[in-house]
Order: sequence, then structure tokens, then C-alpha cells
Amino acid sequence: MQSFSNSSDRLMSITLALGQYPMLAGRMRSHMRHELYNRDIIQKQEFEAQVRKQAILSQEREGLLNPVGEEPAEIWEERHSRVRDQLTDLIFSQHLSFDHFQTIITDVLNERGVERSNPTLTFNPEQAPQELIFEHAWSILRLPPDERDQYEHHLEESRVVLIRTMISDQLPYVNIAKHWFTIPDLAEIRLRKIGAGRIGGKAAGMLLAHRILVNELPEELQASIKKPEYYFIGSNEMYSFFAMNDLEKWNDQKYKSEEKMMEDYPRIVDEFVNSQFPSDIIERLKEILEQVGEKPLIVRSSSLLEDSFGTSFAGKYESIFLPNQGEQSVQIAALTNAIARVYASTLNPDALLYRRNKGLQDYDERMAILIMVVEGKSFEKYYLPDASGVAFSRNLYRWAPQIRREDGFVRLVWGLGTRAVDRVGNDYPRLIALSHPLLRPTPDQRTMERCSQKFVDLLDLEENSIKTAPIHEVLNADYPALRYISQISDEGYFQSLRSRLMEKDRNKLVLTFEDLLRRTPFGERMRQFLSILEKSYENPVDLEFTLAIDVDNNNNANLRFTFLQCRPQSQLAKSKETHIPGHLPEKDLILQTRFMVPQGIIDNISHVLFVPPAEYFKLQMNERFELARIIGKVNKVLKGKTSIFVGPGRWGSANPDLGVPIGYGDLYNTRALIELSGKDVGAAPEPSLGTHFFQDLLEAQIYPLAVMLDDPQTVFQSSFFYHGPNVLSELIPADDSLKERLRIIEVDKYRKGHFLRLIMNEETNTAVGYLVPTQ
Repeated sequence: MQSFSNSSDRLMSITLALGQYPMLAGRMRSHMRHELYNRDIIQKQEFEAQVRKQAILSQEREGLLNPVGEEPAEIWEERHSRVRDQLTDLIFSQHLSFDHFQTIITDVLNERGVERSNPTLTFNPEQAPQELIFEHAWSILRLPPDERDQYEHHLEESRVVLIRTMISDQLPYVNIAKHWFTIPDLAEIRLRKIGAGRIGGKAAGMLLAHRILVNELPEELQASIKKPEYYFIGSNEMYSFFAMNDLEKWNDQKYKSEEKMMEDYPRIVDEFVNSQFPSDIIERLKEILEQVGEKPLIVRSSSLLEDSFGTSFAGKYESIFLPNQGEQSVQIAALTNAIARVYASTLNPDALLYRRNKGLQDYDERMAILIMVVEGKSFEKYYLPDASGVAFSRNLYRWAPQIRREDGFVRLVWGLGTRAVDRVGNDYPRLIALSHPLLRPTPDQRTMERCSQKFVDLLDLEENSIKTAPIHEVLNADYPALRYISQISDEGYFQSLRSRLMEKDRNKLVLTFEDLLRRTPFGERMRQFLSILEKSYENPVDLEFTLAIDVDNNNNANLRFTFLQCRPQSQLAKSKETHIPGHLPEKDLILQTRFMVPQGIIDNISHVLFVPPAEYFKLQMNERFELARIIGKVNKVLKGKTSIFVGPGRWGSANPDLGVPIGYGDLYNTRALIELSGKDVGAAPEPSLGTHFFQDLLEAQIYPLAVMLDDPQTVFQSSFFYHGPNVLSELIPADDSLKERLRIIEVDKYRKGHFLRLIMNEETNTAVGYLVPTQ
């Protein structure tokens, strides 16, 4: 695949490189012309005619009326020679890659028996074209090992400049990446990149994780990881797309009000998807499609700030699956539509508000595009991975005291990873504490079955679409990895599959992943991967991955992991001692829960936002979305005050039947989000650890808590939540019906001279909220 570098940069690089070999430049250019002739790029007669024409034109520009007769022969020959050299460089740079040029240099030096000159730096790498930096680096690598050491500092500078200009300019990333990436690694990235600019944060993390693991894993485990197939569109091409389609008028969206952002966004998406791409980008995309054939693709965002230290942008930008079936005209239409949607998502209100709240509003947040072949296998008419998930090197929630936080955590699903990173439907992933993989949060079989995955996201190759299907419509006896991902539920017990599944038992299948965890080294391998990456990053990390379970004739499983994303793990700030006082007066105790409690303390809580469950579930679907937007308005008004949000079900879910459908822009000013569950209250509390929503909470230092109202150890003081003075109308305009469905309790008006303190103790798995006198 040819380099996609700009031809003008290539021309400059060729000219500068030839200047390093003045005695051999003529011979090198002779080889370059022969290459042009041999490839039928231009005929010799046509080339020489152009040289003569350009030489005469240069005379005329100098005022010579009789170009041939007025100039001495030796000056004419010099002029003619210089024009030939310039035209050689120009045509070569327009049609052939710098790698071809580098081969010519090597051939000329070898045929003349000339050693390359010492690779002393004669240019400023910060200002030089990438091709020249690569050529300088290659010249060092070609030296014998004993001579190379003295130029190692030049090689490091080359790596750093190439990482900064091609991948990411975020210094925490550069400081890690420069120790791992090689010049061949960077050359491969250049070959797979379309257009100018960087490849962005998501691509950067994926590539770095793979390189670290390839270097650090013992040889016997190398076969257990697979590098994904990928291509990039450089971040600068987004602005070319904007300029070509008159979309620059939307560049100031980040400075508009939240209401205006939301009002404009549907129109923005419509304009983007109906825009055109430059012809050279289209041609490059067609080349990619020719290479991948009908393999399914995913088009992913990879903005410059994405997956950085402290700013993951988790779920803020689009990622779009493409089954990629049919004729190329159908494929290219779907591919460009997906890229346009990813570009449009840079102006998504949730992303813009996230940037505003993070102090990144004024940063030039360009979007690169990461195009990847979807990891998976064909099964009947479907395409899906055997498992997908997200893994963390630090387990922030321990549901049993023996769980070791430092061993990590996995959130695992069958099929595409969307169900692992999003809070979707009334469905559940398998939660795995890597220190004790078989230890479940819920001990009894009935709860485990109820809290198992019921639906699978996959690609339907016949319908050329992504879809969600009940697992029993897809799983059958012919699925190769069936016994490793599922068990049969029978009379209160789970039974592993020891023989071929009978059709009558198909609907008894439950996705447990029990035999994957018992009979394969999944847990051990994942701990090892996470440990290596955490050590290399000098920071806890989280990974998105797919897993292929290859079953041999003896029903033994070989595991192959592909890592799709790696970034620093978001964490809550380390809290001071969180001792819970004993014997709290009943009148002071507002709430207590013992369900997967984090470590922390929130003091001086002055406002509590409460959504009464019964009132919420009376609302129509559109009214629930409207309530979420109203909560967003209250969130803005509460800026500068210490508040917590309390309400039914799974907040942040795409399904408002399960909980309040808020986004990051609706809650970033709160300090805790407390989800209520129980009979007629909301969906069972499924820990959001590992979801994009959870990332938002941690980065905003918002503590997530679940309160199971049916648990006899739970305290939930109804008099406070239901009968405390509602000050909603003091914050925003509110009629009586709105005040029934949304309550804002100001603590000082509930009990004069008091505030609410929320203490969370991970060791005792207890959180309490209680009233404290103002000092």
C-alpha cells in the first residue's frame, strides 16, 4: 500500500536527501528517471521535450528575446541540467513513494561501493517533512550495531517527533510511547494512514497496548494475542471535509448555550451525512475496501483528546458497525455515511459539554477516523465474536472481602462489545473479579439466571445490518464454543454441557461463561495482560477486547485476545479516613446501603435531587426524556453547591423504562448518583463498572451507589425524601405536576443549621448518609 503523504512534502524530502549526496545526486536522478520510464509514467522523449520547454520559459522570464542565440552554450547547458533535475524530482514525487526513492539511494550507494555517510543531523526534525525524518532514522538503523549506539539520541528524537506528528501530542502518552514504538512500527502507521494529521487517541492506545504486550509477553503466550486489521484517516482531513461542504459555520457550536447545541444537532447530523468527500479520500477508501473484501468493519472515532490521561471521552463520539456486504458502491456509501456521522458527533452536545466542564473548550479537538475489521466469526447468517468485554487493572468494587482490588475486573458478554460498555435494556453482563473469577456478586442460582445476558448484539450478513436478538434465537448445538459460554439451567442448578445439546434443552441455555473460567486460563491471562500494561503505563488501565475461543477436535479451547482500546483507568480521588460513626440517632440517619460500596466521603451536602419512583413510572416515554432534560437544567443551577441525585432504576440507560435517561451533560455538577431498586421501583441494580456511563461518573468524581429498598439492612428515610420541603420552583420555573415528579430538598430547610454527610466505607461495604450540625 502506498504512502499517503502529501506530494509536496515528498518533493521537499527528496530534494533535501539528494543534497546529502552531492557527488552521487546525478546518478541517483538518472535511476529515478529510468524508474519513471520503466513504469510508463512518462516517455523519455516527452520528458526531454518538457525539460527544453521549461528551460526556454525560464529564459523568457529573464527577458531573453532570443533564448537560444542570446545565451552562451555553457550557461544554457547549466540551465538545462538544473531544469532536468527539478523536473525529475517533481514527477517522481508526484507518482512514487519515498520508499521507492530510498531504494534507489541504497542501490546507487551499493553499486558504487560507497558507505553511507555518518547520519549526522543536518536539519531540524521539528520542521522537516516526515519522509526526511524516516530516511534519517533508517540511515541509523542500517549501521552496524557497534556504530549505531553513538546515534541513539538522534534515533530517539526521530521517534518522538514522529509520534508527536503522526499519533498524539499528549505528553503523558509520548513519554510512554517513545520507549516502545520502533521506526518500523511508525512506518507501518504511515502506510495505513490516509491524508494529513494525527491518528488520534483511541488508535494511539490500541497500537501502544499491542506493542507493549508483544515486547513483554513470554514467547509461549505470543500466539494468544492478535493484532487487529486497521486503517486511519488523519485528523486534518476533518477540516478538508468541513471546507468542501461549507460546514465551517458550525465551528463555534462549543460556545453556544446548551439549549442551542441541542436544537442545532439534528440539523448538523443531516448536513454532514448529505455532504461529499474529496475524490482522493474516496479513492483511498475504495483501496481499503478492495483489500478487506466483505469483512465487516467498524468506523470508530479517534479524536486528539480521546483516551488521554483524565479525559477518556468514553461514549461521547460515534462508533458505527458496518456488515460491509454487497457491491462496492453499497459498501462505499455506507462507509462514507459512517465517517460523516463520526465527524458530526464532534458537535454532539454531550461531547461539547464534557469539554466545557473539563476546561477543554478552547482546544482544537480534531477528529481522526479509525477503520477496523470487526473481530469475530461467521455463524450461520451472523457474524460475531465468541466474547467481548472491558477489563480494568484495578477493581473498584469488591462484593466480597477476599477479592483483591489489584488483580482487576472484567465485564464480559457474548457477541459485540456494545452490551459490555453501554447500559442497555433489562440485560446483564458477566462480572468477573480476576482474583476470584468464579465468585459471583449474586450467590443463588435463581438470581444468577435472572441477572444473566438475555440478548446478543451481532451483525446479520444476509440483511446487511447490525441487530439485537434473543440468545435462544442464535445459540444452538452447532455453535463451536457453546460449552464454554453457556450452561443448562435444570431444577435449580446449572449443568455444564458434556455432550451435544438436545434441541429440547435449547431454551434452558444460560450464558454463564462458567466453563471458560474453570477450564481455560482466561482469568490468569487477563491478569497478566493488565499487570504488564499497568506497569508500563505507570497507571491503572482499562482495555476493550474481543476473545476468540477456538475449539479443537478434543473440545479443548485455545484463546486469542484482540485488544481494541487501551487507556488510563479513571478513578475516584483517594479519600481520607472514612470511619462510620456508631449508634447514629434514627432521626439523623437518612439512608444506608450495603451493596458494592466504593470508598469516599462527601461533606456539606446542601441539596438532594430526588425522583419519586412511582411518579416517574407513571410518565409517558416522551415525558421521561423531558424530565431528564429538566434535571439537566437543575444540574446547571446547582453549580457551586454540593448536591447528590437519587432516583429509580439504572440512570443513564438508553431505555427509559429502566431508569432516568440522562447523559453526562445532565449531571456533571452532582457528587453522587444513588440508584434505587426494589419491587415496583426499578431494574435490579447492575453495577455500571466498565460502562461509558461509569467512566463519566468517575472522571467527574461522582460516586455511584445502589440502594436495594427490599434489603432489610437498607435505610431510606421516606419523611426526608417525600416530605422534605421541595425548593424546585426556587431554582427553575415549575408547576405542581413537575414538583410531584421532581423534588429538590434543601437540607437546611428540612432541619435548620444542618447539612448531609455521606460516608462510604469499602472495607465494611457500608454507606450511610446522615444529618450533621453546621459548625
